[in-house]
Amino acid sequence: MSVPVPEDDRPIDRLLAVMRILRDPVVGCPWDQKQTFETIAPYTIEEAYEVRDALERGDLVDFRAELGDLLLQVVYQAQIADERGLFDFEAVAAGIVDKMVRRHPHVFEGQALPEGGERRLWEDLKAAERAAKGQPERPASVLDDVPVGFPALARAEKLQKRAARVGFDWGELGPVVAKIREELAEVEAAGDPEHQAEEVGDLLFAVTNLARHLKVDPEEALRRTNAKFERRFRAVEAAARAAGREPAECSLAELDAWWDEAKATERAAKSG
Repeated sequence: MSVPVPEDDRPIDRLLAVMRILRDPVVGCPWDQKQTFETIAPYTIEEAYEVRDALERGDLVDFRAELGDLLLQVVYQAQIADERGLFDFEAVAAGIVDKMVRRHPHVFEGQALPEGGERRLWEDLKAAERAAKGQPERPASVLDDVPVGFPALARAEKLQKRAARVGFDWGELGPVVAKIREELAEVEAAGDPEHQAEEVGDLLFAVTNLARHLKVDPEEALRRTNAKFERRFRAVEAAARAAGREPAECSLAELDAWWDEAKATERAAKSG
């Protein structure tokens, strides 16, 4: 049995209708029918990264397509919420409209900007919202609303930025670097796997703090290093195969030599 494709005038209405059909318990898709908030959430995060990847590659056609995939995730979650009687897509859209208007009183109400401009106003309004959410048993914190689901490096940076707003931060680079050395020594001294994992986490947190002080996005820096590692290791694999072997059949000394060649080739290309 086939279901006619909706023919609403607005694409967003067609998308909402398509999602309702896919989730329909009778005529819908078996895979879509069984999804939940929890099972869909990882795809939402994945799609957000694919949007960024397309933009960084400069592929605007793919960028548009990935934005559509990300929008689908919002529609998907809203449909599940609607089925449970919680809220629907219209409520999601209305909520973000209200928030944007509320956080831009200088645009929609003619309010004068405070010292520090738009960013300061935005942060002040967010802080007021967080304070309003505070419960008696758990007073509002500057760390409220930093999502637990963020990538760990990004969340570490945001937690540090929030703490810095109330003065919990070093004013110069020296102590930040010293803290990294201290944490590295503690990694080396840790005796059991659990303690080692804890100290490695502390070391990564300290390195994230260094990136923040240098105004380097730690997530982006690591993404670039991942890409660099991938490029160079692929060159190592190619060199091994050009020698008639697979990388696993080569010695570490050979692999290291090819790695150094790949580095030298990249540097020469940059300088040229």
